[in-house]
Amino acid sequence: MKPNYYVAHPWHGLELGPKAPDELDVFIELTPQDTVKYEIDKASGFIRVDRPQKYSNRSPTLYGFIPRTFSGEASGKHCSEVVGRADIIGDGDPIDICVLSVNPITHGNMILTVIPIGGLRMIDKGEADDKIVAVLKGDEVFGQIKDISEVPKALINKLHHYFLTYKLDPNSPSTGTVEITEVYDRTEAIKVIQYGIEDYIKKFVTV
Repeated sequence: MKPNYYVAHPWHGLELGPKAPDELDVFIELTPQDTVKYEIDKASGFIRVDRPQKYSNRSPTLYGFIPRTFSGEASGKHCSEVVGRADIIGDGDPIDICVLSVNPITHGNMILTVIPIGGLRMIDKGEADDKIVAVLKGDEVFGQIKDISEVPKALINKLHHYFLTYKLDPNSPSTGTVEITEVYDRTEAIKVIQYGIEDYIKKFVTV
């Protein structure tokens, strides 16, 4: 077999999987053990240190994005319609995802197969920045969960707190630009993913 000398770009080169959007292959950038915020470098596909965390809080879950999705026009329009505001646009990034797993995964830069169960509708500076919540497929504890309503409230509260504070700088008072308007169910999560796929096709595939 001829070796592959080229690594696929995690955003554009990875497949969603044959059962998408009900089951997805996703790319993990960040783990609960990380004390800095890692993010994919859009140009190269390598992991870049985005910023050190200013406070002691860490991501409560594995965190990454859904390949071949894009928060663009359709994503922003959907968010605007749901929250009743006309000024929301997509944030121009792939759709983010938080993955629940009972087994510790101690490093990012990997692919996981997950099942979406819901999400957090987050808006950052007037831009749709949804956080889909999923479970690791086959996980002994979380793998049986079908909807976010089955997740312990304490864990959802931790996700709330993390995303509302993860950009705060202790040397600069927060301007309050991040808001989470609701926690939504699996059905709505699938819609958000589908809009993200639609936006990706329009942005990168349609000629």
